[in-house]
Formats: sequence, structure tokens, C-alpha cells
Amino acid sequence: MNATAVKFGDPETRIAHRGAWTVLLRPRQVTLGALVLVCEEPVAAFGQVSAQAFADLRGVTQGIERMLQRAFTYDKINYLMLMMVDPDVHFHVLPRYAQARQFAGLTFADPGWPNPADLAGDHPLGGEVRANLVSHLRGMWE
Repeated sequence: MNATAVKFGDPETRIAHRGAWTVLLRPRQVTLGALVLVCEEPVAAFGQVSAQAFADLRGVTQGIERMLQRAFTYDKINYLMLMMVDPDVHFHVLPRYAQARQFAGLTFADPGWPNPADLAGDHPLGGEVRANLVSHLRGMWE
């Protein structure tokens, strides 16, 4: 695991690991089910990712989309590769919702819909809710 994965809570927030990629729950839930997809190769630019990791990316993104669709029936999904602070290749994966969703008695709105996601937004999660969300998403992964 690299520094970016650790920063985003690996291994506690890990949903899945496939090939060169690790899927983590994003600590700041901009939208319900927001994730971080981290490449485990020691590269700092997307063009440096190996051919095998690119091949793995197809399967892991398919898995993410199936999981999030099962879990929360998202309307759209955004993959953002910002890489301004954390040096390792990674994406922020944001499921998008036209209508608010419920989880663990909390309401999660997508205030940016249908425009770009509001990255400053955050649905605070207590430790128990975060653990339940990680467990729920792991159970939806195939």
C-alpha cells in the first residue's frame, strides 16, 4: 500500500483490491458512496501506469459501477483524477444523484446535481456509520 492509500484510510476503508488497484471509501463523503481508486504501482503520472494496470482498470471500474448501482442506484458517476495533493495515481469516484439517498438514518443530498460535484461539500460520518458503509459496500462487491 502506498502513501495515498494510507492517507485515505487503507486498510480500514478498503472495499476491494483488484490487480494494481485498491478501492477505498472516501473519508469525505461528497456524495453517498464516494470512493478513492488508488493505483498501487509506484508511479506519479497516469501515462506511467503499466499496460497490465490499464487492463486491470477496466475490470475494477466495472466492479465499482456494479457495486454502487446495487448499493445506491446512482444516476451518473464521475471519475476525477485531480492529483494536486497526493502524488500517487488515483481517482476520486463520485456517484451522482438527482434525488437524495438514505443510509443509516442519514440523508445524503447531491447539492451540485446536475452540475459538477461540490467537492467542498461533506457528509460527516461517525465511526460506526463509516464502518457500516464500508461493510455495506464490501457486501455489494462481486
